[in-house]
Amino acid sequence: MVVLVAWVARPDLLGVTSFVRASFLEPSAYHPLLGFFHSSALPLGPLLAAWVKLTMSLFSPVTEAGYVLFVADGLKVGKEGRKMPAVKCLHQESEDNSKAEYIMGHSFQVVSLLVASATGQAFAVPLLARICEGLVWKRSRQRPSQLAKLAGMFLEVTKLARVRGLLVADAYYANRTVIVPLLAEDHQLISRVRKNTVAFEPAPIPQRRGRGRPRKYGRKVRLHDLFKGWQSFSEAPSPVYGEQDITIQYRSVDLLWRPVGRLVRFVLVKHPTRGCLILLATDVELAPLSIIKLYGLRFKIEVSFRQALHTLGAYAYHFWMMPMKPLRRGDGDQHMERRSADYQRAVARKLDAYHRYVQLACIVQGLTQHLAVNYAPVVWTTFRGWLRTMKTDRVPSELVVAHALRSTLPDFLLDASGDHELKKFILDRADYDRIPGFAMAA
Repeated sequence: MVVLVAWVARPDLLGVTSFVRASFLEPSAYHPLLGFFHSSALPLGPLLAAWVKLTMSLFSPVTEAGYVLFVADGLKVGKEGRKMPAVKCLHQESEDNSKAEYIMGHSFQVVSLLVASATGQAFAVPLLARICEGLVWKRSRQRPSQLAKLAGMFLEVTKLARVRGLLVADAYYANRTVIVPLLAEDHQLISRVRKNTVAFEPAPIPQRRGRGRPRKYGRKVRLHDLFKGWQSFSEAPSPVYGEQDITIQYRSVDLLWRPVGRLVRFVLVKHPTRGCLILLATDVELAPLSIIKLYGLRFKIEVSFRQALHTLGAYAYHFWMMPMKPLRRGDGDQHMERRSADYQRAVARKLDAYHRYVQLACIVQGLTQHLAVNYAPVVWTTFRGWLRTMKTDRVPSELVVAHALRSTLPDFLLDASGDHELKKFILDRADYDRIPGFAMAA
C-alpha cells in the first residue's frame, strides 16, 4: 500500500528513490523497497487475477453485441542501462519527429479494458503489460512471436474476467496468429488492414459436382479498388468518439480472407480529413457504423500510454543485473540456451522484477482512473493547482488526480483525528524533518 501511495504522490519519476522522497520515509527504506520489486512473495499470477477482478467491479466496461471491449498495442521504452536483460535494438515505426528511428530498450505488449464514465467519456484501463521480445530461452524455429504472446495475454485476461472479448487493435494485429486463437475461444477482433489487402468472393456453387474438392475462393478483390465505386458508398454522421458535424462515407463488404479461411467483414471509410481506411471485423454481424465507432476508441490506449509514461512513470525502472556482460549499442536478442542455470535464474528474477514494477504501475494508473471516474467532484475540490483549460464538469485526468493526492498526503499524515494503519506505518518509518508542516503541528 505504501508503494501505491508513494507512486502516485511522487513529484518526480527517478526510480525507487522517488518512492522514499514521496512518502517521507527514512533513507534506510530504500533497499527494502528495492527488494520488494524483486521478491517472489508477490507472485505475478495472483496479482494479475486480483487486479482484473477488481477492475471489472470498479468500472463500467464498454460493451457491444454481448462482447466486452479491450484494446491492445505495443510500446517501446528506451533503456540506456547496459546491464539490463531483454534490452535490444528496436525500430520505431512512428511519424513523430521526436522519436529516434532506432533505440535500445524494452518492447512491451499491453492489453487494456475500455470503460466509460457516467458522462460518456471513455478510458483505457491498463490490465497487463509484458516484455515480449529480447530474450531467447531455447533454440527453436517455432518460438512464439510477439503476436502469439499478445494473443496469449488477451486470452489470459478474458479468462480471468470470464467474459467474451472484442479486441480492438491496429493493422499490425490483423494477422492469423492473433485471429485464430481468438476465434477458437469465441472472441472477436476489430482492426485496420493495409490498403494493398486482397480478399475473395465465395466461389459459385457448381451445377454439377466434379472430382476433387470444390473451390472455396472465387474472384479476387483488391479492396483499395473498391474506393473507385463511389455510387455504392453510403453517407452518415461520423460515429467516431469526439467528432461532431462531420459526415463520412462508408461501404461494407463480406469477403473470404485467406489468412483465416473464412468470411470477415471489411468496412471501407472515406473521411473528409483523415482520408481513406479499411477496417476488418471478424464478426460479420456487427453493423458497419458500430465497427467504425469501436475502432475510433482505439486511440484511448495512446492517451493511456502518455499518462503512464509522463505522469506516473510506469516504465521508469532502473534495475540492473551486475553479473551480466555489458550490452553494446545495436545488440539484438540475448540468447540464454548456452548460459548456466544460475545465470538463467538471475535473468528470470530480473525480468519478473520488471514485470512486477509495470504490473503495479497498471494498478496505480487504474486506481487513479477509478478516482477520476467515480469521485470527480472530490478530486476537483482537493486539486490545489491551476490548468489553463480546467473543466471541472468533466472527468479529471490522471495528472489532476496525482496532484490532488500529492497535495493532500501531508494533511493525511498530520490529521490527529484518525488512526489509519497506513498512516501509522509511514510515521513509524518517516523522516519527520521532510514532512511539510510537521514541526508546526508538533
